Amino acid sequence: MSLYKSLRFRIFFAMLFVLALTFIGLAILTVIQYKEEAEDYHRERLLRKEQNIKQNLNYVLKNSPYPQETEALQNIFHNKIFEIKDIHNLDIDLYTPDGALILSSRNSNSEASAKKSLSQDLIKALKNNPEEHLVQSLSKGSEDYQSSYSFLMSDTFEPIAIVHLPYIADDGFMNKELNENLLRMSVLYGVMLIISIAIAYALSQYITRSLQSISQRLNSTRLLGQNQKIKIASNVSTEISSLVEAYNKMIEELEQSALQLAQGEREAAWREMAKQVAHEIKNPLTPMRLSVQSFERKFDPQDPEIRHKISEFSASLIQQIDTMSDIASAFATYAQLPEQNTVVIDLAETIKRTIEVFDSPFIKLSAPEQGITLNFDKNQLNRLITNLIKNSLQSLKQNQTSNPEIHVSLEEDQKKVTLVVQDNGPGISQELKSRVFEPKFTTKTKGMGLGLAMVKTIVVSYGGTIEITEPQEGGVAFVMKFPKA
Repeated sequence: MSLYKSLRFRIFFAMLFVLALTFIGLAILTVIQYKEEAEDYHRERLLRKEQNIKQNLNYVLKNSPYPQETEALQNIFHNKIFEIKDIHNLDIDLYTPDGALILSSRNSNSEASAKKSLSQDLIKALKNNPEEHLVQSLSKGSEDYQSSYSFLMSDTFEPIAIVHLPYIADDGFMNKELNENLLRMSVLYGVMLIISIAIAYALSQYITRSLQSISQRLNSTRLLGQNQKIKIASNVSTEISSLVEAYNKMIEELEQSALQLAQGEREAAWREMAKQVAHEIKNPLTPMRLSVQSFERKFDPQDPEIRHKISEFSASLIQQIDTMSDIASAFATYAQLPEQNTVVIDLAETIKRTIEVFDSPFIKLSAPEQGITLNFDKNQLNRLITNLIKNSLQSLKQNQTSNPEIHVSLEEDQKKVTLVVQDNGPGISQELKSRVFEPKFTTKTKGMGLGLAMVKTIVVSYGGTIEITEPQEGGVAFVMKFPKA
């Protein structure tokens, strides 16, 4: 499963994404707030300077021997305007009420020299302002400007000049404070990010832990296997609790379905077995009847070879009876499979004892030294191994394989135990692979065709699987896999 499709990853990523958005949003709001505060600060500072400068201008104007008229302002403020500039550290431009430049504290040759005249739109806006005061915000390059315009009044409250104060907004200090604040925020959010990663990981683990348990149970759920219900903890969320309850209900319904299926399969199996038993027993009965009828017709007590003929007739009948006995035993063995006495057994030790019965040097066992244990019925394991080895022996003998070998191996991992029975015979064709586990199907000249069917029945009853493979070195291998409890 891809990492990006994992619920745990999505929860983890979502929490970090929300944290990142929060940091970015707060950073943007901080920058906007600082800019608004800077604008308000500079506007208020300009107004204070304007008020103080106009107080100084009015003071000079009242104490001047010249009349308070526009034409006299050149003489009144010829030198004083530079003193006032130095006191307040701000340039001053004086214009006539019609917008013509009278006097400026700025160097006329510099780039920042005063305009020779003001626009009529500006003068009109200033006159229409109830406060007779106007502030304009301008930008030039990377610098922001604010210009204040107001009237200079005479003692008779007549406007005799327009006072222009060009103010350069120095944001160096504010920008420094902003950068320091953003740096502190970055450090804080860095620490918060580390903490959030740990919290997000723990939270995602907590949320998905129950889902993982359900997923594992679902993967191990089998129709014919023993499925365990999930116990619900008291602190589990309502959503997870509902999911667990649904799973447990499904297990109950699955068990009922398995019982019904098993009952139906059992009845069908018995019907099929009855047909097979009747068919197989009928086969030897027919020649037995014909033999009896033939013997009855030909019976002659005076025949000198009568004792020999009776002996041959008896041997023939005994052979047919033995055949029927073998048929009955085979079907009886096949029918007894559902009964299990499951205990924890050492597979290698049990298989070793079964192999020793055959007393064959070319039957070998490979298994780990530490042993492999599994819940199994010893008798059924013996039947399973015996039938597979007999099947291999018959195949090797029938095909007269040179240097015959039968290899039984055991392996295990965390989830399953693998049992393999392999021989170096001619193998099985692709056409027959799908039929070898069918009851009564056989390619041998002898046998009822129930051995491999019995093997599959045993394997399936323990929740295992069986398949036929063809090793590279030749032959055939029966690979069985059993789940661990």
